Amino acid sequence: MKSFENDRLDAEERRELSDSDFGIPETREFPIPDAAHVRAAEAYFRYAPEDKKSELARFILKKANEFGVHVKSPVILEHAGLS
Repeated sequence: MKSFENDRLDAEERRELSDSDFGIPETREFPIPDAAHVRAAEAYFRYAPEDKKSELARFILKKANEFGVHVKSPVILEHAGLS
């Protein structure tokens, strides 16, 4: 898997990601290919469409587990049904 320097992707890097790397695959929003992007998705979670938040929260937690990131947001945990 390609490693990214930070949580900013350029257009080419974003195009290279598969739909399954996005928290909202239909619109290719919330890319989460690595640990830095897990943290970014956690920080920007409040901007997600309300009807996608539960799905996104579960995806963030799945990717966080995969990359060894501890998600602290009680809002994400609540939307994922864990609080």
